[in-house]
Amino acid sequence: MSLSSSPTGADVVTERLVLRLWPPADIAAVVGGLRLAHWAQDFPSAADRRISGFVAAHPEAMYVYGQRQILERDTGLAVGAIGLFWPPDDGVIEVGYGIVESRRGRGYATEATRAMTAFGLTAPGVDEVFADVEPANVASVRVLEKAGLRRVSCDGTTARYTARRP
Repeated sequence: MSLSSSPTGADVVTERLVLRLWPPADIAAVVGGLRLAHWAQDFPSAADRRISGFVAAHPEAMYVYGQRQILERDTGLAVGAIGLFWPPDDGVIEVGYGIVESRRGRGYATEATRAMTAFGLTAPGVDEVFADVEPANVASVRVLEKAGLRRVSCDGTTARYTARRP
């Protein structure tokens, strides 16, 4: 993972992806039901619409450790969203992610989750990043495991996966 500067703050750049803060114009377009040229054909998904609505209602989500779009480096297209739900609670912060259907199965969710988790663990006051998932959601469980998070609990309906600061 590397960091590079962008007009909106530090992008998180991986081998195939750029995780960038949501541009205000993209938030407005999603909330307003518009389409932009730099979006994959099936972006935004229902989850992306929820996240953009959350960002529109919670400006603090635009913090450098907050919500981001997932862009393919090769095409520049927005293909999903990932983010940390700021602020941390007692040193613990949640990560959430989603990739549009047309780009699933390429390892993007794992790559983005691994990078965002590592980035989140560099945030001041953050000692642990977690994600909750339904155990029946096998694809999401695999993403978390491949991204390096470890299952620490399961109540039958929700499993918690975490990564801790070394």
